[in-house]
Amino acid sequence: MVETPTANSPVEPDISHVDPTQLTWLGHPRQLRRLFTIEMWERFGFYGMRAVLVIYLTKHFLMADHEASGIVGGYLSLVYLTPVVGGLLADRYLGSKRAVKFGALVMAVGYLLLCFGGPQGTPYATIEGQRYAVSQAPAATVMGTSDAPQTVQIDGKTLTIHGLANGSVELLDGKTVTRTVPAASFSAGADRPPFYTGLLLLALSLIVIGNGFFKPNIATIVGALYAKDDRRRDAGFTIFYAGINIGSILGQIFCPLLVGLFGWWAGFLIVSAVQVVGWAMTQFDGGRLSGYGEPPVQSGRDRAPLIYGLALASVAVFWFVFHNVMTAPVAAAGSGLAGYIAATPFLGKVLFVAFLAAVIGIPIWAARVGNKVEFQMMLAAIILVVFNVTFWTLFEQAASSLTLFADRNTDLSIFGFTMSAATTQQFNPLFVVGFAPVLSFVWLALAKRGWEPSIQVKFGLALLLVGLGFVVLALSGSTADGAFRVSLWWLVLTYFLHSIAELCISPVGMSMITKLSIGRIVGMMMGVWYLSISVGEYLAGAAAQAAAVQTVGGQVTNPELALNTYLATFMTGGELTIGAGVVLLVISPWLKRLMHGVD
Repeated sequence: MVETPTANSPVEPDISHVDPTQLTWLGHPRQLRRLFTIEMWERFGFYGMRAVLVIYLTKHFLMADHEASGIVGGYLSLVYLTPVVGGLLADRYLGSKRAVKFGALVMAVGYLLLCFGGPQGTPYATIEGQRYAVSQAPAATVMGTSDAPQTVQIDGKTLTIHGLANGSVELLDGKTVTRTVPAASFSAGADRPPFYTGLLLLALSLIVIGNGFFKPNIATIVGALYAKDDRRRDAGFTIFYAGINIGSILGQIFCPLLVGLFGWWAGFLIVSAVQVVGWAMTQFDGGRLSGYGEPPVQSGRDRAPLIYGLALASVAVFWFVFHNVMTAPVAAAGSGLAGYIAATPFLGKVLFVAFLAAVIGIPIWAARVGNKVEFQMMLAAIILVVFNVTFWTLFEQAASSLTLFADRNTDLSIFGFTMSAATTQQFNPLFVVGFAPVLSFVWLALAKRGWEPSIQVKFGLALLLVGLGFVVLALSGSTADGAFRVSLWWLVLTYFLHSIAELCISPVGMSMITKLSIGRIVGMMMGVWYLSISVGEYLAGAAAQAAAVQTVGGQVTNPELALNTYLATFMTGGELTIGAGVVLLVISPWLKRLMHGVD
């Protein structure tokens, strides 16, 4: 996900009302340049680490797909949940500037701890109750995939492990099948030093906490640069968001590149270093940010030290959440809804209960305290929030199943070069940067003719496009080569459709919330909006777990089976999301009446 500017934002600001003696940058307060750069470096780190995270978990720690996808989904879910608390604490006690500095430092420490991953896990296979060490040729790079098979030594013979479609495994002596092991009698795992696994979870916990303080408050400082009637505000945020996308592109290029050249430590070290740069630019600002994001006036002692201490102490809570997500069992086949709920990690239970309470309780509250129009507008907002969950569930496969698909079943050569699977995520911000002005022009042109789609129609189009992206990718199977890899261009097309979808929904979402919400609970509704994204991120991890394939030592045992599993999962997700988009378009006229002219 790459944050996008509000549609129709002017590129050239009207500065006729600005004091000509005031120092400016591109016609804006000069402080915007520093905030632009600070945000660029923070997003460099966030998206750089996000690009390699699932590969790191599956290839260094040798986690099974189910474990790795669960951790990625939980991490991204918390990234969108903690800013609700971080923004509240800054508004009431810290001030935005102190929150940003604290958040940057905590994230820097978290990223730095990721550099200490210890030795790669040692793979093993348990066959009919007997454990065997697994051998395989090393990949050319730490993120690379080796085509050499995984083998085990049994009775003096070197046997190749080959997975079958029904989950059973063949043990091959050359091309001869010596034994077929039923699925129930075969499992794979890896020995990992508990210290380094615990350190990984500690690092992710610190990053989540730091992000909660940083993410909401850097934008608050940008908003404070402008008076309420300053017509440059929208254009200023457009420039600010450009920094986000530039940082995203750079991070997704350089972090995987350094990992490939020098090792995991190098990729994580650079994302830690840029967080320190962002902190230093805020801490040593030469007075440029004085008066912006300052703490509110408080009586009594400054509560900042207590807040910092409690934030760091909460690491234990987040560590438990990550550990619970990682070790949660898979619901047994045939266990039904009760079995699925029982197997759902603690984080999932909390998110679902909170979200259900919000989407049911808020309309009931609005009906009791508001008039008929207010109730209907709030109901429309809640319905769109629910559809927003569906969008992010599919869109955020980029951080998990799409990256694993790129690694295992995609020919990554393009224009004579070979890219890493992690780097494929950069197609999204590249398309966002390239096509945001185009789509903005299209909306303006349609608006002049009275044809611009309404908010709910744009939401519906976003669902159709993100679903279509997966359906297109699911159709690529017939073009796979002998190694069961499809052309990278299929993935490029999917990311293009997803990026256009993002431009249809992301810019208008928060604006929709502010327009439809009852005035006295706009802040709470904005929290519900972020909660919907958080739930979507969590479900994205769960959906990626549905695409999990059998691996031994971080490598798939059957590339053909992996390809078919991914494509079937992508088709199912795509069809369901297209169906949700159709439903939203069908009820669009009814939603339009509920929205009472808000467009």
